[in-house]
Amino acid sequence: MFIRHLSLANFRNYATAEIELKPGVNLLVGPNGQGKTNLVEAIRYISTLASHRVAGYQPLIRKDQGQAIVRALASHQDREVLVELELNRESPNKARVNKSPSPKVRDILGFVNSVTFAPEDLDIVKRDPSNRRAFIDELVVQVWPRFAGVYADFERVLKQRNTLLKTARQTGAKGSALSTLDAWDQSLVSYGSEIVAARIDLIERLRPHLFSAYQSIAIANNEPRILVKSSLMGDAVPSAWSSAGDDDEDGLEYIETGDRAAIEAMYRTKLAAVRPKEMERGITLVGPHRDDLVLMLGDLPAKGYASHGESWSYALALRLASIALLRTETRSGDPVLILDDVFAELDAGRRERLAQMVLENEQVLITAAVADDIPEKLISTVFLVTAGTVVAAGAENSAGAEKAAGDA
Repeated sequence: MFIRHLSLANFRNYATAEIELKPGVNLLVGPNGQGKTNLVEAIRYISTLASHRVAGYQPLIRKDQGQAIVRALASHQDREVLVELELNRESPNKARVNKSPSPKVRDILGFVNSVTFAPEDLDIVKRDPSNRRAFIDELVVQVWPRFAGVYADFERVLKQRNTLLKTARQTGAKGSALSTLDAWDQSLVSYGSEIVAARIDLIERLRPHLFSAYQSIAIANNEPRILVKSSLMGDAVPSAWSSAGDDDEDGLEYIETGDRAAIEAMYRTKLAAVRPKEMERGITLVGPHRDDLVLMLGDLPAKGYASHGESWSYALALRLASIALLRTETRSGDPVLILDDVFAELDAGRRERLAQMVLENEQVLITAAVADDIPEKLISTVFLVTAGTVVAAGAENSAGAEKAAGDA
């Protein structure tokens, strides 16, 4: 699959933009702060309804404007689909597919798939569990788009349950209030168990792709693995965990089963065990929002033990493995691969190995401040980006395009 045409209106720093993209490598070159990343962010957002830079969508709407529009014409096996997303400050967002309104914005998921590798991806390896949960959950939704609804339902139930717990803590409610909490528990267990089972299923499917990708990039011959530490496991009451659920995996135990019935049984048992502590804290202490992925490299966790170079290789391998998984598991084939300002961070060896690997993808979008950071074999279709304007550099001639990009 590839994006044939991208159209923006009042998105980030773009008043308007109309860009004819090509299959293969598309290079977006320009000084920092001119709008290169904004272009690829638009494609990522229309494919995942998430940004790799900010939470929520309001920052995507141009300053002093009430609405932003993103349109992507995607092509796959001689079929084309036009996906449109309307982001509104004051009213609900809207979406259309081939000009027909979608009942829900999330219904556009699955028509355009993308995988983004950016410097922020180091956070998946090095930082909090929330970064790793976001990685796996975004991939779950791209492989199985219906899970966008499951996650939304889980968040709705979690929010309502937390409100009930806070009220019960403040008022010392008993009786009927606890019966209401029991009712919410049933929904929490149902949606939460489905999410936990999906994560485990996806990690198993990702495993061979991750191993292959890491071995292709890294110098050292280490085996990458992903394990899941779950708040549903064990007998400990998580009294020390933060309300944000972003502590490290201390206190969590590994979960191995992906059987949903078994997960539901563990969920109910753990909820019953932590009920007194939840009433005391006024917050939900167990569930997929508390779990963590442990990224192993050999016998040690990558976090805290992997070198900077190994962490880069691991983060990149996660994204390349995601491409391979989406290629085999989704209807749209190759996802659009976005490499956002990453070549400047890589040494010469990793640049060349990455360049060789991405050439196989149907469409690759690369952003760079200078073309000299990009291996010559990737200089193909070039766009010059300056102050929210995009100009094609006539990049059919590789050498001429490289010179034009370098002069930008």
